[in-house]
Formats: sequence, C-alpha cells, structure tokens
Amino acid sequence: MKIAYVTTYDVLNTSGWTKHNLGNYGSNHYILKTLSAQGIHIESVGDCQKRYGLLTKGKWSFYRYFDKQDYYRWAEPIVCKDYASQIAKKLSRIDVDLILCTEGFTPIAYLNYQQPIVLWLDTVLAALIDFYPYLSNLCPETKKNIYLLEKLALDKCKLAIFASEWAAQKAVEIYGINPNKIKIISRGSNLELEPERTIADIISLIKSRGNNTCKLIFIGVDWQRKGGSIALEVSKELDRMGLDVELKILGDLPKNRESLPSFVKPVGYINKSTTEGKKQYYDLLADAHFLILPTQADVTPNVLIEANAFGVPCLTTKVAGIPSIIKDDVNGKTFAVDADVQDYTTYIKNYLADDQKYKNLALSSFNEYVTRLNWSIAGQTANQLFQELISSKKTSI
Repeated sequence: MKIAYVTTYDVLNTSGWTKHNLGNYGSNHYILKTLSAQGIHIESVGDCQKRYGLLTKGKWSFYRYFDKQDYYRWAEPIVCKDYASQIAKKLSRIDVDLILCTEGFTPIAYLNYQQPIVLWLDTVLAALIDFYPYLSNLCPETKKNIYLLEKLALDKCKLAIFASEWAAQKAVEIYGINPNKIKIISRGSNLELEPERTIADIISLIKSRGNNTCKLIFIGVDWQRKGGSIALEVSKELDRMGLDVELKILGDLPKNRESLPSFVKPVGYINKSTTEGKKQYYDLLADAHFLILPTQADVTPNVLIEANAFGVPCLTTKVAGIPSIIKDDVNGKTFAVDADVQDYTTYIKNYLADDQKYKNLALSSFNEYVTRLNWSIAGQTANQLFQELISSKKTSI
C-alpha cells in the first residue's frame, strides 16, 4: 500500500513546532511513524508556500482593530484553494492508493483527486467554536468559512477517523455526515519510550513512589483552561487534611508564584526534544501517584495517555472526548467540570490509604496503555481500514 500524507507544513521538520502546537503536530508525526511501522509506503506531500499575504493581513487587521474579533487565514477559501492546487501538482508526480490528511480541512477542502481521501482528526473544528479560547471571538466571516470548508472536506472524504465517541457524534450532529464512514481510533502516547516499559518496570515505579507523600503532577500549556487553579486547591485541601502532599507543575505556571505554598514545586516548560529534557520529564511523570488535570475545555489531551504509559492514574474531567481515554476506576477518574475540591481529595485519600488498591489502579492504568492507548494498535487498526477502503474501490471499478 502506498499513501500520500498531505499537510500544508513539513511534517518531517520538527524544528518548527512550538509548545502551543506540539500536541497536534506531534500526533501527526506519530501517525506517520506508526503507519510506516506497518509497512505502508508513505509519500509526504506538503510544505506549501504561503500566499495572499496582503489580502489575509488586511482582513486580519480590519477585524482585529475595528471589530475586535479574530480572523484566521487558514479558514480563507482562496488560501485553501491555493493549497489544494499546490498539493494537486505534487500528487500528479506520484502514484498512490489513497490520500491521508490529519491536519484538518485546510489542505483538502478543494482537493480533487481520483483516489480515496481519509481524514484522521481529534474532532471537527466546528465543535470547538465558543469552547476553546482561540475560537471564542471569531469574526462572522471566519466562522462561516469554517463550516463551509469543513463540510466540503467531510463530504469529500471516504473515511473519517476520530479519536473519541464524542468527536464522532459532533461530526454527525453538526454536519449530518453518514455515520457509516466514521471510525474511532484511540491515539497513542507522544513519547519516545525505548525500550517500552514492562509490568516489572511499572511495579518498580509504583514501589519507588512510596506512601509517605501524596505526589501529584499537573502538566498543561494553559494554566486556566487546563484547570491549574483547581489542581492547586486540591493540593491545598490535602495539606489542610494533614496529608504530606507535593504538587509539581509542568508547563504554564500560575502568575503569583511567590505566594505558592512550599509543597508546590513549579518546574515550568521542559524541552523534551533534548536527551536531558526527555529524561527529566519521564522521571517527574513516573514519580507521581496521580496526574491531575481538571481541564475546563479540551478534546483528547495526550498527557493522559503519557501518564498511563508510566502506570500513573489520571484525575481529570468529563469533558469532550476525555471519557474515551479515562475509564473510571480503571485508569483514573473523570469528575464533573464543577466538581467540589473534596470530590478529588476523597478519591485520592481512598486509594492512597490502601497500598494494594492503589497498586491495582496503577497497573490497570498501564494495562490500558498497553492494550488500547498506544500508536502500535492505532496503526494496526488504521492499516486494516485503509486496506478495506482500497479493496472496496477496486471492487467497485
């Protein structure tokens, strides 16, 4: 099988990734990697030139300074048409069985090609309008364009893969697409674990965490949206209850760091592209009893899967696609967005008071990673779906 992996950027060049887009770009990179591991020949088609700068900069300035609203060039039809034209020219030089797009509608909304097109996404973008901060102040033009272009892309594709049941339902509710062409594949961890962890490794990690200190870790690029203040209040309440607690904060830090209690350890951003940064990140994550992520707006945060890869259960919220990752009392617990701090502390105390009970939860968390939440299984499932799609096309000819 030979597929074209289409993007507007260079998916092979990790140097352009930032801390804000690392999750999406990282997952795209791992999709490419896991499909290659399945023996699929992949042609990377992307690295498109950006054009129409005067037009899009003019519109951006108008909406920003006159209407105080956000305009995005990637949702501009003329830009998407130009990207499709550039991609079509590159596709004309190669022979592939299907087109795969994991970036969203931008590269394929106007792409015309005889081979099947597959979209593989976290969720439809329209589901995030007025849900994610960066999509909560859109100008009418961008909002209209998102619906137009995403509908074109979904109608064009023969297969739409989403990361959660919630995302699949949103695609059907918003765009009315045929549920029969939707499949759900859980994503894997965006970590380089070499060698992969074993049960013996996880048992050793669990033992090393000890039972004298309740070790929590918060990892997020947006302190407010990811629920950092809630994580902080949970740790404070555990301290008031007499527990020896420690909260390590990775990523975005609270503004008033000088007022943080002594048991809060602000680490900040870690560069996982370096050997030292990667080891530091792995060690901090593996040492925690729980990852706490009381996120207020999210889709399928990869850090939950990363935690499970080290046998770390997750305390998070029933938001969007998260219940497709975290199963209550299997690999953590999902709480209501407005849950009381005491709901978290009661759950934590209940498990840490019983060594065997916590050990079982941690091992079960790792088992979810091994059996369900990893790129190898995602790649195998996708490979089978692609083969079926190609076979059905040949049969219909």
